[in-house]
Amino acid sequence: MVIVDKSGVHRLQVRCCDCPNAMSPDIQMFRHGFFPASFNKPKTMFTFRVLDEFLLDNLECGTSAMNYYSKLQQMTLSVFPHLVPWRQLKSMKWHGFRHRSDNLNAGDLALFCLACPQPRINICLSGDESLDDWKYTWSFVMDGNFKAEHLHPIKPYDEVWLSNGLGFMVGKERYQKHLEEAADTVEKSSCNNHRAINQANAAQHKLESTGIGGVACAQHSCFVPHSMVDF
Repeated sequence: MVIVDKSGVHRLQVRCCDCPNAMSPDIQMFRHGFFPASFNKPKTMFTFRVLDEFLLDNLECGTSAMNYYSKLQQMTLSVFPHLVPWRQLKSMKWHGFRHRSDNLNAGDLALFCLACPQPRINICLSGDESLDDWKYTWSFVMDGNFKAEHLHPIKPYDEVWLSNGLGFMVGKERYQKHLEEAADTVEKSSCNNHRAINQANAAQHKLESTGIGGVACAQHSCFVPHSMVDF
């Protein structure tokens, strides 16, 4: 099993009690201070102490779950932390790919939206009817985070792209092509201190990209980032 502890991520052989009057495996794990990731045939467990430590880090230091797990990766294998398996494998399994990484295409790891009306999926159109004839149709809103910055990597050859364009974020190649074609204009603000424009006009010699633009479906509250845009 994969056991996540405050000391790192470990793979250990675990054998539960199989006696006739034994408790179920998940209850046995709870009794020994482990929180299973699933209750039916669990394969991953979190120790109570790593959950307690994460809660304190999140409360007092504002540490996100991603950053906390990155720390555990560094503690487990500081030389190649990206080799410590977790989200990428789970995401591929959720979408039915497992180990067939060579079959992945752009957007294959993005969640499918069931709420939006889509022909031949959750609505039936007859004859020449189109979505414009329906009362409810696709509606999108756009927003952006002007404070987000992505620095140029110090060693680009060491960068490992696990989901390069496979999820919600645009792929690196498509983004670079967009930058080559997009015209960069310096916008002037009439306000005394307009943070968004000031951030957009900041020095970018150390930055690979500034800002993240997002497109979301306006029919529900789920925000789905669509692409990274250099503001």
